Amino acid sequence: MPDSKKGEHVRYRIFEILEVRTGSDPAARVYDCVYLFTIVINLTVSIMHTYESYRLKYGDFLLLIENITVALFCIDYVLRLSAAKYMYPESGGPGAVRKYVFSFTGIIDMLSFLPYYLPIFFPSGAVAFRLLRVMRIFRLFRINAYYNSFKLITEVLNSKRQQLFSSVFTILILMLASSLCMYSLEHEAQPEVFTNAFSGIWWAASTLLTVGYGDIYPITTLGKLFGIFITFLGVGMVAIPTGIISAGFVDQYSRIKRMSEYGQEADVHFIKIHLTARDPWVKKSIAQLHLPERVIIAVVLRNHRALVPKGNLVLRVDDILVLAAESFQDKEHIRLKEIILQKNNPWNGQRIRDLDISRHSVIVLVKRKERVMIPNGNLILREGDMVILYSEVKIANVTEIEI
Repeated sequence: MPDSKKGEHVRYRIFEILEVRTGSDPAARVYDCVYLFTIVINLTVSIMHTYESYRLKYGDFLLLIENITVALFCIDYVLRLSAAKYMYPESGGPGAVRKYVFSFTGIIDMLSFLPYYLPIFFPSGAVAFRLLRVMRIFRLFRINAYYNSFKLITEVLNSKRQQLFSSVFTILILMLASSLCMYSLEHEAQPEVFTNAFSGIWWAASTLLTVGYGDIYPITTLGKLFGIFITFLGVGMVAIPTGIISAGFVDQYSRIKRMSEYGQEADVHFIKIHLTARDPWVKKSIAQLHLPERVIIAVVLRNHRALVPKGNLVLRVDDILVLAAESFQDKEHIRLKEIILQKNNPWNGQRIRDLDISRHSVIVLVKRKERVMIPNGNLILREGDMVILYSEVKIANVTEIEI
């Protein structure tokens, strides 16, 4: 195997291991477990390091664990850079690397290790870089990919993002208006508390969010009445985002339940396709296939493993694709007829172009033993062939079938 092909094979294998999957690949499963364990250990050590008693007693050991875990984060980032072309196949080599680097997960991956090493090269900025290490906690978002329950939260927030944005924007406008009104009512009585129009923002936030710390509060009669009004208003306004998220969860769970309960009644048919070296789909990602709108790839079978057909999954020789599409409705009066050629069938030994069949019928498929063949005029039929005929009985505005 040439070095270039060998290198591509290694990179694709790295991508397979890094990609979160539900298959039975032992290497991928081990890597997933080690990766999650590393995230949890790193955050645990970071928290323990904030306790002076633990820091004095186990400081060197905690530092060693942190060095190891951060080094693993760095290695993981480099591996993902090398496999970026398979993560984003539609962007090409340099474009795929750039897309990963500037993606949300790519930025989190980089910030989980880079601030740890920057003080080595820039000692003067050690304090600022130490603050950036807090970004490491966002690496927990990576766990979303491993658990469906976490994915559900992400899906709900994403589907309801416009409603949530509108409700939060409304709350911010209400906070600003409340601050302005309270300044007008309380400035003369408490000039040292409500010093300007924005000094009441903290009071408005604690009141609207029903926290009520009590460090800033009105003392005039009108100010107290206005405070009561804002408190009641805050109870309803803050409940809006909660209601939106709750409704989103109910919708998602209802959809999943309907799919599980009525999935067997869905009007969908499946077909199986075995890719060979001559098929143009080989070495292409699923996103590059440009399937018809109502056709989807339900699953990809590879080496006795079932792969989730994500857009960046690159197809290989000997992959088995299971395609799903809307079932054929018989209202068009088109019939598919299956014929198995017996010994005395007159079609045996004849080319398809020489057959005496109606112009309203056409052979669409020939299955010979384990082979499925697309028929052409020169194909010679044999005993035992299974012939699928497409027969038009009565179709509006159609007089014949064009072969």
